Amino acid sequence: MIGKITGRIDYRASDHLLIDVRGVGYMVYCSDRTMAALPGIGEAVTLYTDLLVREDLLQLFGFTSLLEKEWHRLLMGVQGIGAKASLAILGALGAEGVGRAVTLGDVTAIKAAKGVGPKTAQRVVIELKDKAPAVMALGGTLAQAASGAPASDEVLEDSPSAPATAAVAPVAAAASVQAEALSALSNLGYGPGEAASAVAQASGAAPEADTAALIRAALKLLAPKG
Repeated sequence: MIGKITGRIDYRASDHLLIDVRGVGYMVYCSDRTMAALPGIGEAVTLYTDLLVREDLLQLFGFTSLLEKEWHRLLMGVQGIGAKASLAILGALGAEGVGRAVTLGDVTAIKAAKGVGPKTAQRVVIELKDKAPAVMALGGTLAQAASGAPASDEVLEDSPSAPATAAVAPVAAAASVQAEALSALSNLGYGPGEAASAVAQASGAAPEADTAALIRAALKLLAPKG
């Protein structure tokens, strides 16, 4: 299994790019959002990857974060969601946006992705809603792993500030903050479902909030009404 690639971009198309890794070219398909975040031709890039294996096809998909890759894996497990639909959802919402939409049951947000109908979007919410809290909590761990494991391939030595790394940083930071807020709410006795829903809603309203602010906002949402 190819889980990660570091190399230089040989060329880019609308939905894929060719990455040269020590003379071997890898065709990697990405979402629109990921493609927009990647550097230009000739620049260094690192992507987490997932390999789709079929009888007549080997296809490699690339992601800027482990959290995005995890959501792709879960989306691909939903009936009616193939690789194209998964990338469309991730391209429209991003990994954090998918987490919020699934947790809050926002079918409208998911069906906004190109090629995803209302029935399929509803199926995504129904089948993944129980898994969303664990994935959101996992985000902090994945972010720490990504930030603590810089690329070791020599191809990055002459490009210390690769744009791909800069593109990943805000997403990783947001995932870490959400994970810390979820952990705090769990320690206060809130269930994983209600905690994840509150954190997702609070994060959507204030995406730049730090952990303390996110916890306060989530607690306000969880407070008894009336």
